[in-house]
Amino acid sequence: MTDLHVYDTTLRDGAQQEGLNLSVADKMAIASHLDELGVGYIEGGWPGANPKDTEFFARAARDLNLRSATLAAFGATRRAGGRADTDPLVRALVDSQAQVVTLVAKAHAGHVERALRTTLEENLEMIRDTVSFLRGEGRRVFLDAEHFFDGYRMDRDYALEAVRAAVESGAELAALCDTNGGLLPNEVADVVDDVVRTTGARVGIHCHNDTGCAVANSLAAVEAGATHVQGTINGYGERTGNADLLTVVANLQLKRGRELLEPHRLQEATRIAHAIAEVTNVPAYSRQPYVGSSAFAHKAGLHASAIKVDPDLYQHLDPKAVGNDMRMLVSDMAGRASIELKSRELGFDLDASDAADDAALRRVLAAVKERELRGYTYDAADASFELLLRRELDGGLPEFFDVESWRVITDARGSGEALSEATVKLRAAGERHVETGEGNGPVNALDHALRTALATAYPEIGHLELIDYKVRILDDEHGTDAVTRVLIETSDGTTSWTTIGVAANILEASWQALVESVTYGLIRAGVDPR
Repeated sequence: MTDLHVYDTTLRDGAQQEGLNLSVADKMAIASHLDELGVGYIEGGWPGANPKDTEFFARAARDLNLRSATLAAFGATRRAGGRADTDPLVRALVDSQAQVVTLVAKAHAGHVERALRTTLEENLEMIRDTVSFLRGEGRRVFLDAEHFFDGYRMDRDYALEAVRAAVESGAELAALCDTNGGLLPNEVADVVDDVVRTTGARVGIHCHNDTGCAVANSLAAVEAGATHVQGTINGYGERTGNADLLTVVANLQLKRGRELLEPHRLQEATRIAHAIAEVTNVPAYSRQPYVGSSAFAHKAGLHASAIKVDPDLYQHLDPKAVGNDMRMLVSDMAGRASIELKSRELGFDLDASDAADDAALRRVLAAVKERELRGYTYDAADASFELLLRRELDGGLPEFFDVESWRVITDARGSGEALSEATVKLRAAGERHVETGEGNGPVNALDHALRTALATAYPEIGHLELIDYKVRILDDEHGTDAVTRVLIETSDGTTSWTTIGVAANILEASWQALVESVTYGLIRAGVDPR
C-alpha cells in the first residue's frame, strides 16, 4: 500500500518467548493468518539451524499459498575465515527457496571481538561476502544489524560501516536492532536520523520491549525516516517481548494516515490476533491496545452516561476499524446508564425514559450492587449478568431442570491419586434422574454427573465444554473458612461465555457456576424446557 514494509517475525523471534512452542503445523497456520492480515513479509525461521524450521520451509514451498505476503528466511553471515558459497548454513538459506533472506550481522564492535572472536575488518568482509553470494543466487537480502544502537554508542563509525558494507554489497535495507530493548524514543529517533542522513541507506527498525517502549520506539524510528518495521503479533518474544506489530500498524495507519494495510484487512486485526493466540496457546491479553477484549470496555457509571450520548466521548476511535467492539461492564460502579447500555448490548431494549423500564433498570442495578457486595463480579461474567437480567425482566428463567440434591466424595488410598465421585439427583423432562460422575477432581466429577443427568432430556449439552476454571479467595484473612468466588468459562465450539458462583464452600460456588453455565448454554442454543 505504501513504501513502508510491514515485516512480521512472530514465527522466529516471537517463538523465543518463554513457554511458547510452535510445531510446523502451528507455523503453517499462523503464516496463513498473517497473510490474511496483509503483512508484507513473514519471517518463517532459521532453516538449517534446526530441523523444525528446515521442515517448515520445505512444507511452505509445497503447501503454503501466500496471496500478499513474501516469506523470508532468517540466517547469519558466514563463519569467520570461511567462504559464503561453502558455508552450510548460508547454503541452507538458498535451499529454503525463500525469495527474501534476512541476515543477522554484528554491528557492535565489542560483540565482534568478544562474541565472534574475530577482527572488525573480517566481520565487515563476512557481511560483504554473504550478501554478495545471496544476491548472486537471486535472493533479495535484508540485514538485521544486531545490537546496533548499543554498538553505535560504543563506536559510531564502525556501526555505520557495517550498514554501508551491507547496502553496498546489495542488501536492500538495514534494520537497526535494539536487541537488548534498552532504548527510549528520543534516543532511537536521533540514531535513525543520523544513519539515514549519513549512509543514505534504507533503514528498518526492530525493537524489544524491555523498557516498555518497543511500540513508541518503532513509531519514533518511522518518524525519523525508517521505512521498514519489524514486530510480532500480540508482542510475543523473548524476555518482555517484541514490538506489538498490530499496535504499531494501527497507530501508523489510524493516527498517522499511513495506509499500510487495506482497511478491510485491518478490520480483521482483532479476530486474527485472537486466532493466533489460540494456535500459540498463549491466552490473549485482554488489555492489549486496539484488539484486546478490554480495549473498548467501559465500567465507570460516569463513562456510561457519556457514552449513552456519544460513544466518541470516551473512545479514541471507532473499535470497528480494528474489528473490535465496545463493551459495557456491569459492576458495583455501574449506574443506570451502564445497565441500560449493557442491556441493549445483550438484546434487551430498555429505555430509562419509560417508567416501567426505568423501574426494571433500578431493580437490576440494586440486584447487581447487592450481589457484588457479597463477592460477585459481573464485569467478568457476562453470561451470569444476562441470566440476572432475564430473572428481573422476565420474572424468572426457563426451568430446564429441578435439582433435588448433589454430593461429592473424594477418595485417596495410600500414596495413590485422589479420585472424586459426584452424584446428582434432578428432574428433567418429567423424569427423575440419578447419575454418578467420576473425575480427577470434585468439580470435574460434578460436571460429568450433571451432564450425564441431563443428557437424555437435553442432548444439546453434548456440544458444551468447560474450558477454564478460576478460583479466588475473597477474604483471605479467614484462611480455609473464606468466601470463595468461582468463574467458569464454557464453549459451544463457536464461542464461549463465563458464569460465576460465590459461596463459603468452594464446591457450592462451583455448582452455582456450573448450573448457570448449562442454563445459559441451553438458552443460547434456543432450547425450550422439556
